[in-house]
Amino acid sequence: MTVIPPAATDRAPAKKPPGGPRSVVLRALLRNKLAVLALAVLALLLVAALFAPLIAPYDPNTQDLLIRLRPPAWQDGGTGAHLLGTDQLGRDMLSRVIHGARVSLLVGAGAALLAGVIGTAVGLAAGYFGGWADRTLMRLADVQLAFPSLLLALAVVGFLGSGLWLVVLVLGFTGWVSYARVVRSEVMSLRTRDFITEARAIGVTDLTIMRRHLLPNVMAPLATIGTLHVAAAIVAEASLSYLGLGVPKETVTWGAMLADGQLYLGTSWWVAVFPGIALMLTSLAINITGDALRDVADPKAYRR
Repeated sequence: MTVIPPAATDRAPAKKPPGGPRSVVLRALLRNKLAVLALAVLALLLVAALFAPLIAPYDPNTQDLLIRLRPPAWQDGGTGAHLLGTDQLGRDMLSRVIHGARVSLLVGAGAALLAGVIGTAVGLAAGYFGGWADRTLMRLADVQLAFPSLLLALAVVGFLGSGLWLVVLVLGFTGWVSYARVVRSEVMSLRTRDFITEARAIGVTDLTIMRRHLLPNVMAPLATIGTLHVAAAIVAEASLSYLGLGVPKETVTWGAMLADGQLYLGTSWWVAVFPGIALMLTSLAINITGDALRDVADPKAYRR
């Protein structure tokens, strides 16, 4: 009788990545140099937003008409006291750009969080229960999609008036559909899996199944959608402020700065260009981060 050597039958178990899943995700994210740069930009913006009163050299609303429309420090006529120049009312541009980050990040994060909570709850219910609940909730989502989000936000803000938290609520309530659709599709593919069937068999309640078994499995796509929605909400808030329908005028926002500076593009370009650059860099960094998170959430990304 031929004896097969143990080496031919026994295989060494596959080595698991050291550090667990979180370490694998972190390494996959750090391999993307563009994503690392985007995260650095976002970290800088977050620090500026949190510590704006300490970092900004001046009060953003302090006016001095004697130094109005001073150019940036590197141009003729500029001064080191105002590195990015001053606007049409003599307000320091650097201070206003720094303080504008506070409103943009607050609105973006608040609107994405509110939309995520609403959309996740709707998607879980529609995907898990199916039937009439699914049909009713998805038709409600179709009705929501029939109205352009920005146009609906314009109508609501124009009717109820301006306000920071009103803008957050409006942008949150108009952005939940994308979350709901993604969560619904994920839950529909998970509800027939063995671990869900076993949980039902031992008497686990539907609410517990959704909270403990389904919700953790949809967090990866939710993180990606949420990141991209932050950028969309920031741009939407800037659009509303540009039209004068966002936050109150005394609150510094990049959109309002763009509106104020459009009349001076030919003579004092910095009044509109610097808030525009800040808005563009913020949206670009958030979108790049969202794309990187999507790649990391895909298991195939680990094999690259």
